[in-house]
Amino acid sequence: MGILVDANTKVICQGLTGATATRLSERAIAYGTQMVGGVVPGKGGQSHLHLPVFNTVAEAVDATKPDASAVFVPPDRAAAAIIEAIEAKIPLIVCVTERVPVLDMVRVKRALEGSKTRLIGPNSQGVITPGACKIGVMPERPHMPGRVGVVSRSATLNYEAVDQTTNVHLGQSTSVGIGGDPVYGMNFIDCLELFFADDATEGVILIGEIGGTAEEEAAAFLKQEKSKKPVVAYVAGINAPTDRRMGHAGTVDVFGGGSAAAKIEALKSAGAIIAPSAADMGTTMRRALGGR
Repeated sequence: MGILVDANTKVICQGLTGATATRLSERAIAYGTQMVGGVVPGKGGQSHLHLPVFNTVAEAVDATKPDASAVFVPPDRAAAAIIEAIEAKIPLIVCVTERVPVLDMVRVKRALEGSKTRLIGPNSQGVITPGACKIGVMPERPHMPGRVGVVSRSATLNYEAVDQTTNVHLGQSTSVGIGGDPVYGMNFIDCLELFFADDATEGVILIGEIGGTAEEEAAAFLKQEKSKKPVVAYVAGINAPTDRRMGHAGTVDVFGGGSAAAKIEALKSAGAIIAPSAADMGTTMRRALGGR
């Protein structure tokens, strides 16, 4: 079954006619994702990829009744696009845009308060329920329908976990990239709650990084929740230097705050199984599931 998206999810794309959005929407359609339209201000009434294009999200919602929106909009306009989708009451928004200004995302977080919209990203590779629906930039392979939920701040390590769980014949129920920015939508806890309630998910791989407190908050949730589903955790950055940005805005260890060691200890004390290295996430999960 998986979480967030399935074969029945209808998707629009904000920024559909852009080069990147076009290429990735073509791939999503080929994968089987139900793309039903696009939104590009000033291009309403046109057709692109055999899909209708609308001037506003509200128009697209009235005509196509989408369940999700993929936001492929430049950084300076991404927040406005997300807020437009929130105001149109789209249930799920996936924003892959990088370098969205932090203050813009503060406005987005305020718009999300009290709404029924879930936001993935920004700076996210997206979400995929293998064999059913994909929204974002992730490759089709090596995803395989299966039993392990994956949630990650890092896109590259997310793909690594997917490849490993496919290689050990576990596959994935759903894989979610929550993004690496300091202000973002869905977090580890939001995803863990959904995975724990999902019958198709037997275990979860959680991939964190230095910076912020998301992993510690997830650990506190795990202590309280005490789910019977195993959680395998890996935190990147154990050897990262203090007070130096590593990769992107959310990945920075400021004077020892949000260090990989502290995050690992918190998750371990909460009952998570710590993968000894990035190369061992799949085999660690297979052992946690009893070698099945």
